[in-house]
Amino acid sequence: MGCAPSIHISDSRVVYHSGKESDDSNSPQQTNTLSQPQQQTNSVPGLFIKSPNTSTYKVRANSSKKDRRENNQIMDAEMHTSRSSVKAAVTEVQFGPMRLHQDQLQVLLVFAKEDSQSNGFCWACEKAGFKYNIARTPETALESFLDKHHQIIIIDHRNSRNFDAEALCRSIRATKPSENVVVIAVVRRQSDRDEASIMPLICAGFTRRYVENPNIMTCYNELIQLEYGEVLAQFKLRACNSLFTTLEKSQEAIEITSEDHIIQYVNPTFESMMGYQKDELVGKDLTEVPINEKKSDFLDTINSCIKTGKEWEGVYYTKNKHGDNIHQNVKVIPVFGHRGKIRHYVSISRPCNDNNKVEKQCERVQAESQTDIQTCRHKDRRKGSLDVRSTTSRGSDGSSQRRHSSMARIHSMTIEAPITKVINIINAAQENSPMPVAEALDRVLEILRTTELYSPQLGTKDEDPHTNDLVGGLMTDGLRRLSGNEYIFSAKQVHPVSGHLISSLSLTDIPPRIAQAMDNEEDWEFDIFELEAATHKRPLVYLGLKIFARFGVCSFLNCSEATLRSWLHVIESNYHSSNAYHNSTHSADVLHATAYFLCKERVKQSLDPIDEVAALIAATVHDVDHPGRTNSFLCNAGSELAILYNDTAVLESHHAALAFQITTRDDKCNIFKNMERNEYRTLRQAIIDMVLATEMTKHFEHVNKFVNSINKPLAAVEETVGNIGEDDSVKNVLTSPENRILIKRMLIKCADISNPCRALQQCIEWAGRISEEYFAQTDEEKRQGLPVVMPVFDRHTCSIPKSQISFVDYFITDMFDAWDAFADLPNLMQHLDNNFKYWKGLDEKQLKTLRPPAE
Repeated sequence: MGCAPSIHISDSRVVYHSGKESDDSNSPQQTNTLSQPQQQTNSVPGLFIKSPNTSTYKVRANSSKKDRRENNQIMDAEMHTSRSSVKAAVTEVQFGPMRLHQDQLQVLLVFAKEDSQSNGFCWACEKAGFKYNIARTPETALESFLDKHHQIIIIDHRNSRNFDAEALCRSIRATKPSENVVVIAVVRRQSDRDEASIMPLICAGFTRRYVENPNIMTCYNELIQLEYGEVLAQFKLRACNSLFTTLEKSQEAIEITSEDHIIQYVNPTFESMMGYQKDELVGKDLTEVPINEKKSDFLDTINSCIKTGKEWEGVYYTKNKHGDNIHQNVKVIPVFGHRGKIRHYVSISRPCNDNNKVEKQCERVQAESQTDIQTCRHKDRRKGSLDVRSTTSRGSDGSSQRRHSSMARIHSMTIEAPITKVINIINAAQENSPMPVAEALDRVLEILRTTELYSPQLGTKDEDPHTNDLVGGLMTDGLRRLSGNEYIFSAKQVHPVSGHLISSLSLTDIPPRIAQAMDNEEDWEFDIFELEAATHKRPLVYLGLKIFARFGVCSFLNCSEATLRSWLHVIESNYHSSNAYHNSTHSADVLHATAYFLCKERVKQSLDPIDEVAALIAATVHDVDHPGRTNSFLCNAGSELAILYNDTAVLESHHAALAFQITTRDDKCNIFKNMERNEYRTLRQAIIDMVLATEMTKHFEHVNKFVNSINKPLAAVEETVGNIGEDDSVKNVLTSPENRILIKRMLIKCADISNPCRALQQCIEWAGRISEEYFAQTDEEKRQGLPVVMPVFDRHTCSIPKSQISFVDYFITDMFDAWDAFADLPNLMQHLDNNFKYWKGLDEKQLKTLRPPAE
């Protein structure tokens, strides 16, 4: 125990120690030091001995081995005794309810040259059990700190000729890891008359100063005080970052106020719910915002409860910035501080909806006596009901757990629309309603969940036929809305069923290289860009022929292969090969994704052959004649298409209309020419509906309807039924006409923007193509003096990783969580996760390009 720590000076002038009590090494250089011969190490000169009349330690160069051994044993015993009682507290720190694990402390000593002061700190670190490094220059000190992230940095401030200690400290403080680091300045001892101000050191970023004293026990005591003082405080502050991250990501609205009800913090969910920005709230009195005439009286009611130290929980109305009433479930928690006084209030609230129901009896008790917090607690039924459902009849254990996670995310989605709020209120009202009322409300919910809330439902044939014809002629859009019976009639037509539809087309005339590129077209890992290269940018005809053959589309449409081939040729020729993204390769990619989704078991249970054919055709034509510009651009430019379609779903309307125009104007490519009229109308309506569903302004409406009308009812049914294959309720959810429409819309939407769920290299390629198309639009907007629709897509400043991260966060994640919960797509979700991490990695490195620079 009396041996001095060995020292090794690396090429970068960073000195590493190898102490006897350290369990592991600090660096590769240190490890090498341990294995080198003894003569290659530089031992700290001198020996620590204890003076008989004092409790200090001095250095003596010449002493007997016996003296050295005795004095080291004395010091070791004292230090071991002083630290043994508190060692457990160092490794685990209790911070409120959190139990934090503290790693072994690391110290960086910055001394230009070795002297008794630096040796004193070396020995103090060794005996305190701290890892330490020694740096001789500011450059190596900064390099070492960025590599090791030391908790304590001790800088020699005694001689400015060696280096500028204050400049070094400022450089360290300018780095992100230094936020919770303790930096000590070692200064010269001054007489009382020459005592200098400490303010320059504070301004430079030093935590405190240490007046030079090479005494070993003094150095040791300084380190121990730092460990249990500043370092421990900074360690707890670091833990606060995780707590604030939790608050920032919470889906509950959280507000923290002072003891005087001054708002000090609100999280993003609170901002979103109340319509305020954080800067509009922080520092304001709680009674000022949000505006509420009764808020002062209401706060008095709450205070009467929480001033006794109890939590308050209840339901009340408040107003957001726009004056809308919000019905909230609220919990207010007092936080006690110094001398047991209330220092803060934490308010946790969420809107009253069916994701967050409160027991009705509890609500009544709260309304009568809002100060009794023990009467009720929030109860989220559906989240608790998911533990069994997803493990029944589908997939392996791993798949079931993943689907359970997806369903849990769906129930926690905050997608909220007025119709959803209405449904939630009705659901809540059903809780304690009499049976006749509950049944009537069930019927109301059925009506509200239909896709055409504002289209009149025509009566039966027994009613006045003149009225039927008049209403049908004047109040419909030319596409006759189909009843459930008509769908059933369509489903009962005799057609070979794909997958269902079994009827092979001859593909013998396809060149071998192209055929080879399509070998794995049934797999999600199929590479559309390989097919694009093999076909010289004409992949749609060949992939369409193979997929349509696999699903027996010609047999269903009663058309020849030659007609289908001509139709595919004319459709592909109307895609613009000059577009970076919206070209026939994108169409072929969406067609492939659509075919893949149609083969999933849950989708096959839901859709009929006519739905499958409609989906494949809609995917093929959904972007035909796309100009490579967005709807907003066309509207701002006053294009003929925008005028024709009244600035509403301009491109989607054009795609659908043009597809039928070029199909029906020439019999050689008219794949519909042999269909029965009613069946053609049904198919046409389904195709148009799916193409229009790709318009992104309706994105959240479609996802919201799918979640509330399909995901959640299925979850509720599967919760009560062990085997989903034996329950008629599940079949009713899957096959109702309204829900089949929602499923088809969701299917083509997911196929249309599935790029982030493709394999990484395909995802990167698609990201580059869509970015280039947006760059070109921004360039043209600037040339023509038009409003720039997407300013971030400036080719000189745009960060492609950031744009992809935003797209995935805002559009993709919730939609594919919902679609995965329905169709079971673990491979897509894994790709999505991997790709998101890839873009995050580039963004964290502050790269703006598709790929990192070549090494």
